[in-house]
Amino acid sequence: MTARPVAGGDLPQGEEKVRAVRSMFDAIAPRYDLVNRIMTFRMDVGWRRRTVRALGLPSGSLVLDLAAGTGDLCRDLHDIGHRPVGVDLSLGMLRHARTTAPLVQADALRLPFPDASVDGAVSGFALRNFVDLGGFFDELARVVRPGGAVSLLDVAEPPNPLLRWGHSVYFGRVVPKIGGLLSDPAAYRYLPRSVAYLPAPEAIVDRLAQAGFTGVERRLLSVGIAQLLTGRRT
Repeated sequence: MTARPVAGGDLPQGEEKVRAVRSMFDAIAPRYDLVNRIMTFRMDVGWRRRTVRALGLPSGSLVLDLAAGTGDLCRDLHDIGHRPVGVDLSLGMLRHARTTAPLVQADALRLPFPDASVDGAVSGFALRNFVDLGGFFDELARVVRPGGAVSLLDVAEPPNPLLRWGHSVYFGRVVPKIGGLLSDPAAYRYLPRSVAYLPAPEAIVDRLAQAGFTGVERRLLSVGIAQLLTGRRT
């Protein structure tokens, strides 16, 4: 999968990206939740709840929350009766997690879990931060059992040209200012630029299917400013 052209300078790649992402999330961990709520007008709360419901798994399912951050999705998984396990590259984020779920510091491309050992997996706003998105999908297919499911939430660009323009202004100019006032300015300047890491939507859907998931769907949320990718393990 090929990422889109990057505006405003090159973004880090490979191991440099791993180090940059880990350092960035360590830095913003103390106020991560606060900034999220403000810059999304709390819409992220509803998006996450929809993400866990979209799994369609029976109560009591063992579900990984990958790039778990402070544990929002872990809490939502617990609330509907699942058994979450949070995984994140950033130790700083895990130290600020507000969840009773077990937490593991690990790279999502090299998960410390056996083959077909979990019922499902979720992630929130993490796809563009992985070094190898296709490799992440393959790792999902390895650890999720046949019949299990994945539900992956991330940002998107509205298909409507006018809404897309307004969103680009807000995401590119307003969000960095909010993040800079409340947290780490460099991190929130990176945030809008990091969307360039995401391949075209059809390429993401195709690659998730190639990894071994059926019924892959991409749904736009809130007029297209967020997207939810779902699929079931064959």
